[in-house]
Amino acid sequence: MKKVFLKDIAEKLNVSKTAVSLVLNNKGDENKISQETQKRIIEFAKEHNYVPNQLARGLSRGKSETIGLIIPNISDTFYSKIAGYVELKAKNLGYTVLFSSSNEDPKKEGELIRSMLNRQVEGLIIASTQQNLKDIQSLKQDKFPFVLIDRHYPESDTNYVVVDNFNGLKTATEHLLQLGRRKIGFITLKPGLEAIKQRLLGYQSALTDFDIEYKEELIKELSPGNYENEIESAIRELLKFPNSVDSIVFSTHYLTSVGLRELKRKNVKVPQEVAIVSFDELTAFDLVDPPITSVIQPVKDIANTAVDILINEIEGKDSAMDNKRILNSKLEIRKSCGTF
Repeated sequence: MKKVFLKDIAEKLNVSKTAVSLVLNNKGDENKISQETQKRIIEFAKEHNYVPNQLARGLSRGKSETIGLIIPNISDTFYSKIAGYVELKAKNLGYTVLFSSSNEDPKKEGELIRSMLNRQVEGLIIASTQQNLKDIQSLKQDKFPFVLIDRHYPESDTNYVVVDNFNGLKTATEHLLQLGRRKIGFITLKPGLEAIKQRLLGYQSALTDFDIEYKEELIKELSPGNYENEIESAIRELLKFPNSVDSIVFSTHYLTSVGLRELKRKNVKVPQEVAIVSFDELTAFDLVDPPITSVIQPVKDIANTAVDILINEIEGKDSAMDNKRILNSKLEIRKSCGTF
């Protein structure tokens, strides 16, 4: 079906483009356009499935009604869910969303920020690489509306919406300790992201509270870009004497996924031999045998809160809203720990 533009409606009905625009923006009466002409324009637009150009309409009023979302990896289920909720929330508030993925590359993140600004977005939601403070500071200095999600820069005073990674991981580790597990391995990523640092601190805090000695040999830090190849040796070292762990906490859902595959390959029984807890989850974690105990992140709340903060700032509304939000996670207990 051929797309219909304002000029097409104007030509067919022998009226001006201005008249068509005013009627379709509900301004016919105030501009003294006859009811008959308004009716003809509206009916023609409906019959021909006219779709307004949101960007052009917004720019004519000095607004694009568009926000940008920059995330590390759109194929990651965590970020793809956030993107979906951001789009839905923004739409309900009258905004469209431009999506881009940085692929964890700080240089590309900076390029995307500049590209979005050139495309006249009114604000940005960014899950940063945490290696791009320069561009984040520039946005702040320019007083351009933005909100950081999932990751933020503790040294910079910005708007952000993150999860309480420390207590989320601590609660998961405490659950294993309460079940009598005492040799708890921790498979995580090499330090870099603040969230990963906080999860390690949460693990350590739980051990301290239960008077369990913290042992470096039970911590396996894998490379973000090579964890699939490093998981085999990490699991092997945790299982062999004298480590012989009775449980493993994984700091991300994708580490859990490759870890489970490796445990299965080694014929390790979960939870009889090794109990498992994951920070965050994949859709199938409640379907595998046994279902995986997981720290559930409030993905919808992250997205909705970030959009609310951003739109509030874009529209200059006075609000008592806290623009620095740390949201709680929830431990979903399943059979991978030995109880249900």
